[in-house]
Amino acid sequence: AQDQGKHISYFGPIANDFELLENLFTQYANDGSGQYRQYLHTFDEAVPFNQMPGTFTPWQDLPTNTDLLFYEGLHGGIATEDHNVAKHVDLLVGMVPIVNLEWIQKIVRDTTDRGHSREAVMSSIVRSLDDYFQYITPQFSQTHVNFQRVPTVDTSNPFSAREIPSQDESFVVVRFRQEMTNVDYPYLLKMIDGSFMSRMNTIVVPGGKMGLAMELILTPLIEDILEAKRRSRIQMDWVQDQ
Repeated sequence: AQDQGKHISYFGPIANDFELLENLFTQYANDGSGQYRQYLHTFDEAVPFNQMPGTFTPWQDLPTNTDLLFYEGLHGGIATEDHNVAKHVDLLVGMVPIVNLEWIQKIVRDTTDRGHSREAVMSSIVRSLDDYFQYITPQFSQTHVNFQRVPTVDTSNPFSAREIPSQDESFVVVRFRQEMTNVDYPYLLKMIDGSFMSRMNTIVVPGGKMGLAMELILTPLIEDILEAKRRSRIQMDWVQDQ
């Protein structure tokens, strides 16, 4: 593809089916059903399916009678002229390191776990930049909550790094959408030692406390979603009875 002047990356629409993803969210919202499959990156992931890395598993149905659909991937907040996945999401959470840290993570992961050369990974990063700017970064303006990890060690040259900064060598910047009024900031500051507010809608927590912060922040938000769903079902049942 590169020889033909094409620039295909795993961020853009050539390698991703935004319409199918939006249809899944719509279908699950309507009746709780849908289908999914997995992409197999490594031999360890592929062996249980008797397949090779770089392939997809067969389509399979979502489990029945579920309360929530949890999607973990690159495009849960994608919004283009043709497709808007973000509008279907009740709670959109962004997990994003600063760019240099993201590149370090990719280089170390792809060279160590996936057997790629450092040069090939660097070429992939460069090739993906246009799609990253167009399809990934705008999603973090759509999110309800962002968790952004910021290292406190020198990551000036990510292409020379040999190890990923640890969580204890980082802070996590947690930004809430401005209109979210159900966030108890005093409670979070009290419960997360070493945290502080950097803006009216932003709390900074030590990297080692990220798991605790996510639990304290996301649990009540998910419970609110389930409670709203419960009330909606009661109302629907009441209307049907009438």
